[in-house]
Amino acid sequence: MNYKDIIADIEKKLFHPVYFFCGEEAFYIDMLSNAIEKGVLDETEREFNQFVFYGRENNLATVLDAAYRFPMMANHQVIIVKEAQDLKDLMPRTREGKKDKDDEKENLLSTYLDKPQKTTVLVFCYKYKTLDKRTALAKKLDKSAVFFESKKLYDNQVPAWIENYLKDKGLTIGHKALALLAEYLGNDLSKISNELNKMMLNVKAPAEITINDIEQNIGISKDYNVFELQNALGSRDTEKTIRIIDYFASNTKDNPFVVSMGALYSYFSKLLIYHTLKDKSPNSVAAGLGVSPFFVKDYISAARLYPITSLQKIMHILKEYDLKSKGLGNVSMDEGDIYKELILKLIYSDKIVPEGVEDELDEKYFG
Repeated sequence: MNYKDIIADIEKKLFHPVYFFCGEEAFYIDMLSNAIEKGVLDETEREFNQFVFYGRENNLATVLDAAYRFPMMANHQVIIVKEAQDLKDLMPRTREGKKDKDDEKENLLSTYLDKPQKTTVLVFCYKYKTLDKRTALAKKLDKSAVFFESKKLYDNQVPAWIENYLKDKGLTIGHKALALLAEYLGNDLSKISNELNKMMLNVKAPAEITINDIEQNIGISKDYNVFELQNALGSRDTEKTIRIIDYFASNTKDNPFVVSMGALYSYFSKLLIYHTLKDKSPNSVAAGLGVSPFFVKDYISAARLYPITSLQKIMHILKEYDLKSKGLGNVSMDEGDIYKELILKLIYSDKIVPEGVEDELDEKYFG
């Protein structure tokens, strides 16, 4: 079942004896467990019939002992196991690194799945990892329980997720605003949803989310951000590039170097990929680069200014400064200085700069 089907069943009051939610992405695990927590029992029933166990503090035997009980003055009882990945004796024991088939057969959860308590709704929240689907327990859960794996999104899937999340709330978002959010918020759906929900306190449906809304409610500058930095570098606008990087260097807490480095690496990698594409029609480029068709023209323009030889040098520069930012190579520089030095190297990556000129440029632009 997918998460929408599970939510739909809960809303219809169609409950299953055992739910097992696992995976790298915590967002859907929290969403589904919260839906069960709020949707099975009413407020008067929860006091005596809803229990939360934490994996680090309990073992499977204790959880199942509670699961076998009958509800009090209600049709169901709800037992939610949070941090189930830390639950003692949940997984089969191992010997010399190999799973023991007899241990799998004797697993308490496997036995419970053979004959679950029909009036209990038992929920396992197994976060940040998944089960080995080759094991007997995983196969039995898939067959006898509601088993849902919450997978982490790839970076190129995030914009569509944000767009759909807002659409469900009656909101739309422009292409540039969407790209800015996706670039800055990463692929942690819990973080993204929290920021979007915060913004929606002030931006009501029906409305279109703008870059101004993002700046005012999330705190991402509409003028000084990674997206604008990419555009400035892509058009070889030196003055604009310097202004943005000077702002970054003065505000490293809000603009961590590692985030900017990741964005620049992704951007210049896409320009390299563009040069390798045989079909350079807009739709083919959008698919090949994994970007919205809206931005294809920007990549095409930038690629004209950055031949493959220049991009190869840039990739080496990015690698060099990634290492510097991690303190490798006996380098002792703060993030602000690394930002400034990196950007000068990128601006003049395809030029021969005489000795001493870099110091003059540093003085000219950064004082």
